[in-house]
Amino acid sequence: MSRGASASRSKLLARRKMIRSTAESQRATRLALRAGEAGALAGRAARENRGSEELSFQMQEGFREWYARYAPAGLPIKILLPAALAYHRGYAKACGAEDLWIPLPLQGTVTAIVTASNEEKTLPAVLAELRKLPLREIIIVLNGCEDGSFAAVDQDPRITRLSFPQRLGHDVGRAVGASVASGDILLFTDGDICVPAEELAAFILAVDRGEDLVLNDLTPYLPAFAGQDEVTRCKVFLNHALGRPDLRANSLTAVPHAMSRRAVQAVGTAALLVPPKAQAMVLARGLAASAPVSVDVIRSNRVRSGNSGAGNAVAQMIIGDHVEALGEVMKTEGVRLSFATLPRNELAKVRNAK
Repeated sequence: MSRGASASRSKLLARRKMIRSTAESQRATRLALRAGEAGALAGRAARENRGSEELSFQMQEGFREWYARYAPAGLPIKILLPAALAYHRGYAKACGAEDLWIPLPLQGTVTAIVTASNEEKTLPAVLAELRKLPLREIIIVLNGCEDGSFAAVDQDPRITRLSFPQRLGHDVGRAVGASVASGDILLFTDGDICVPAEELAAFILAVDRGEDLVLNDLTPYLPAFAGQDEVTRCKVFLNHALGRPDLRANSLTAVPHAMSRRAVQAVGTAALLVPPKAQAMVLARGLAASAPVSVDVIRSNRVRSGNSGAGNAVAQMIIGDHVEALGEVMKTEGVRLSFATLPRNELAKVRNAK
């Protein structure tokens, strides 16, 4: 078979796979919508005596049962999420309730950790999206706030407010939040970037299915290597050095991201003070890491005096963090990390082969 014919066949197979995936997603969505409407009948009858939280729990269990029957082997996240949203839509419509969680067939519990510093304008929207998810708790680390951020946090029973008069920064805030979190899955985001609940759900599901570290794939929003800044190249280099070039420039420095309880315990919450260091420790320990979800937080990220311009303070700090990350891993893995030292004769063979 010629190279051109092989390429055409590969494209045809990819297209067929995409069509099958789309058809399966549409079928799952239709069935979930009807199942949600049917499952809400009991909820509708008891609406007068039940609040939205109880109904959300009831809907969650109904979806879990439907999912176990419909897809005992599981569904890809890109198919599962539309089905969950359809079930939610059908259930909410049938029982006349709009403020219900998005049902997810989770095995573990989830804690969301939000850092905020003078975010009174954006924090309510961020929390509104988080409240759409079946979270055990939402920990908000308010640090250095001189505006109405504290008052902007609703009195939701799932919310815990940790308030510090001094500005801690995102990294310290996340470490503090993680140290008091009780969930099996930790979801990290910021109070100045509103991410839709269904996009956050993908990070949660990926960890619930076995990943220990789930990063935000920013690859689609970054320039080619020649146009990348020094921070992006540091991120690429760290992942390459640790044997994970597939992670490219994706890093714990970007939100949203999620971690398993196992990963947090393996590296310790103190490691989260330096995100690249925590990431390097996770990878060096062979824990499962991936970047399966893309959320554009670059355009929505607030431009501050310290994070813009060539050689800005934030960039210099992140570069230093990557140097520290490499130094930490070299303590246990050696200065060559996963790369072998070749004898001169073997090195000559490699060069001649090229």
